[in-house]
Amino acid sequence: MKSMVPVEGGRLLASSTFLKLLAILAAIVLLAGACGDDSSSDGGVTDAGDTTADGAAADDGAAAAAEEVDVTQGGEAGGAGEREICAIGGADAFFSVVKNGADAAGAAVEAAGSNFTWIALPNYDNIGPDMVKLIEQAVAQNCTALAVPVWDGAAQAPALAAAINAGVNVFMYNSGLPLLEDGTIDALGYFGTDEYKAGLAAGQAHADGGGTSLLCVNTQPGAVNWQQRCGGAIEAASAAGLETEELILPAENFGDAAAISAAVQAKLAENSGIDAIMTGSAADADAVAEALSSMGADHVAQGSWDVSANILDRIASGEALFAIDQQGWLQGWYAVSHAWYYDQYAILPATNVILTGPALITADNVATVQLAVDSGQR
Repeated sequence: MKSMVPVEGGRLLASSTFLKLLAILAAIVLLAGACGDDSSSDGGVTDAGDTTADGAAADDGAAAAAEEVDVTQGGEAGGAGEREICAIGGADAFFSVVKNGADAAGAAVEAAGSNFTWIALPNYDNIGPDMVKLIEQAVAQNCTALAVPVWDGAAQAPALAAAINAGVNVFMYNSGLPLLEDGTIDALGYFGTDEYKAGLAAGQAHADGGGTSLLCVNTQPGAVNWQQRCGGAIEAASAAGLETEELILPAENFGDAAAISAAVQAKLAENSGIDAIMTGSAADADAVAEALSSMGADHVAQGSWDVSANILDRIASGEALFAIDQQGWLQGWYAVSHAWYYDQYAILPATNVILTGPALITADNVATVQLAVDSGQR
């Protein structure tokens, strides 16, 4: 499968392409609003796989393999008039960038006469039950379309089935791709990265960087995407001959710098051979960087998921080896805009899986990616 390319030739596609998309969507929805009375009774990044030269959204491999989408779910859709588009989002710095993309699409939705609501998860301490409550809240708020990450399939699948039965058009984004592929969740599409391939890319990158012993830090045990992240990283690293281990911490440790730093320092003291480490979020990456600095363990190569100013600074300075990019802004944009297009006009892409990653950010391309941090797109 091809992954999306956020930069090319030193030019920031993540900025220019997104603005073009916003302009196109705004023009279309304004035109739809003008006609609504009659129808109201729409290269720079080192890629983990192949790349597209223009940063386009479609994935040729996914399009060829994807099953035909059932466009009948949700009943009436075309020219449906005022709609209630909702998106559930997470509770960390990564999702603030996702929300920026969702809000950009939401602004165009509102300009067309419909409504957009962002529903925030309070934290990740009790993720399954809390996500069920938010899905039920979306149904109670009469959301006609819902974009939602799926982190706890066992808990969320029945709640999403109930939402679909209640007439809500459900789209998945950010996490849960395997549950769409195996039919556990009957969503209309998925917008996000392939986390398993991202894990494989991470493990291979550490092997290519000369690592011999990899530690993957997991502060969201049981979450669909994190299981794939550490699982894929360990699989690829093991295949390349590295020793591997997963450090599983309680979910309440997510973003707890002191707890993560202490756990990592204890593990490094126990196994001095560890020379490569992966973290699953920007906050966890900061905590691990602090642990390595405190121990003077500059021989340990750090890799992480997601993009932040701190992560990019560490890559630029040589303190970190790489980051796995999944383009959160683009996930938010796609999730909301496509949910609205289907809910309003029954428009769907040719494939029900559109990938926004993975791609590698390294010292070779970090300077270009840094250009979009201040604008809130990275």
